[in-house]
Amino acid sequence: MKIATIAGLGLLTLASSACAAPAPARQLEKLDRGLVAIHTEAGNFVSWRALGSEPATLAFNLYRDGVRVNKAPLGVTNFVDAGANAAASYSLRPVRDGVETQEAGKPAAAWNQPFLRIPLRKPAGGTTPDGQAYTYVVNDGSTADLDGDGSYELLVKWQPTNAHDNSHRGHTGPTLVDAYRLDGTFMWRIDLGPNIRAGAHYTTYLAYDFDGDGRAEVMMKTADGSVDGGGKVIGTAGADHRNKDGYVLAGPEYLTVFDGRSGAALASTDYTPPRGEVQSWGDAYGNRVDRFLGGVAYLDGTRPSAVFARGYYTRAVLAAWDWRDGKLTRRWVFDSKDEGNGAAAGQGAHWMAVADADGDGRDDIVYGAATIASTGRLLYSTGLCHGDALHVGRHDPGKAGLQVFMVHESPACYRGHGAEMHDAASGRVLWRVDGQGSDVGRGACMDIDPAWPGNECWASVGGLMSATGVQISPKRPRSLNFGLWWDGDLLRESLDGTRIDKWSPQAQRLEPVLDGARFGAASNNGTKSNPVLSADLFGDWREEVVWRSSADDALLVFSTTTPTTHRIPTLMHDPQYRVQVAAQNAGYNQPPHPSFFLGEGMAPGSPASVQSSTAQ
Repeated sequence: MKIATIAGLGLLTLASSACAAPAPARQLEKLDRGLVAIHTEAGNFVSWRALGSEPATLAFNLYRDGVRVNKAPLGVTNFVDAGANAAASYSLRPVRDGVETQEAGKPAAAWNQPFLRIPLRKPAGGTTPDGQAYTYVVNDGSTADLDGDGSYELLVKWQPTNAHDNSHRGHTGPTLVDAYRLDGTFMWRIDLGPNIRAGAHYTTYLAYDFDGDGRAEVMMKTADGSVDGGGKVIGTAGADHRNKDGYVLAGPEYLTVFDGRSGAALASTDYTPPRGEVQSWGDAYGNRVDRFLGGVAYLDGTRPSAVFARGYYTRAVLAAWDWRDGKLTRRWVFDSKDEGNGAAAGQGAHWMAVADADGDGRDDIVYGAATIASTGRLLYSTGLCHGDALHVGRHDPGKAGLQVFMVHESPACYRGHGAEMHDAASGRVLWRVDGQGSDVGRGACMDIDPAWPGNECWASVGGLMSATGVQISPKRPRSLNFGLWWDGDLLRESLDGTRIDKWSPQAQRLEPVLDGARFGAASNNGTKSNPVLSADLFGDWREEVVWRSSADDALLVFSTTTPTTHRIPTLMHDPQYRVQVAAQNAGYNQPPHPSFFLGEGMAPGSPASVQSSTAQ
């Protein structure tokens, strides 16, 4: 393993706990420059990654078809090559202490349209045992460097059109998971088979380099009849454990590790937590027992573990797993039924966020209104119960550590706290918004108004709130789903459906920036209206958005063409942001938040000794 110090993070400001002492070395991906060029009316917009392991003094020379296009070395990580044609190809060379150095990397050919189209192998449909015909649609995605070349690949879940919420009976077609390179090369397909029911809460898949060999593995729940990327059946082929209502409440359940290059199963073990007695989870027909979540966490502060969970309306059980040296071992199990953990029962959300909540250098699991410590013990519970959305980050840079913004569902339990922000380390509520006796189903938190320090937050009740709980305006953005950094400033834009919009504080409305529907894009999951994926996949620190095509035959990857004067290392080298990206396909997924405040007025400079280790 190569140990690299993250120095000179430009404008980054990490949590105060990181400033107090050097953080432990964390295993992170060894990434290439992610060079991308996009043709526009002005010429070609070119951008590339600054890495978290290099100094802010590193500069760059940019070459078009072998000829340098910049007069002086570039301190920023984007460039407008005015008047260049769409047939141009670009390469990059770092400049260290005034000396240009050669760097391995593929030249980047300019895109001739504002998105990259990745064709998909759309699976054939079928018919369920009860006579229901189905086809397939693209659902939630993920990303990882599956082959170790420094560039990300994309993973996508195929969901049958007869997928069901856990509360609805009915057979479903099998869930499939594919992997593709950015050049469109199909890598593999995993078929989860008849004994994994399809729907928003059944399948979380984690793509991450768990063993530090420089290539990502993929982990997910499997069952009898699941088929790996090489055609090998897991468990008993031909077994069908579905009952007359389509639920799978019997038969073995497995956790399987797959090779990222081939999709081949490397190891399987019994899934923890097991279903046990179905009614012990809150009902007897199969709703609450099969509510699954998952995420990646640096539980020891240095290497990533997988966390898979079951249940959140009543009982909640989480199991942490390590994949090391070809062996899958269980690190710990948290069960709300165990002594000292009872306050976590009923506190789960439809998504779990990973962050170093208490500032000890090790990741914790924000499991909704309860937070589970890195050791597998209960850190605290706010007691405000289940909710559909939560955001964990450095929302208020004026306070130490991280904060959690969460909305809540049950008025009898949340007791006036329909939306609230609490301290991530202690659970102490910092401010609240009255839920008005309703199920507060949505909420968002990001910096959209430069006049107010920190992130602004809003929910489906109340107005637009500052990070300190002051109501900025009774009007709030209509969008409550996703956000991404897109244009040239440090504010975050709204991402809802196929639209990117920017909040105008003066007009108090969202103003259009981009509508992917004009290019044939479509969003996922009904009113949730989320993309397949949003993350800093390549180029500079701004985020890409991956939508499905309306015909479900391609992924459409959009990247900004707006210049920026801000230089920030790739967000994927912030461990908190990276692990939140890894869990973006779980449940009611949320946009990723870095461990530092990224927004208007963020402090210049950075900790001197924040370390990471990049896998070799």
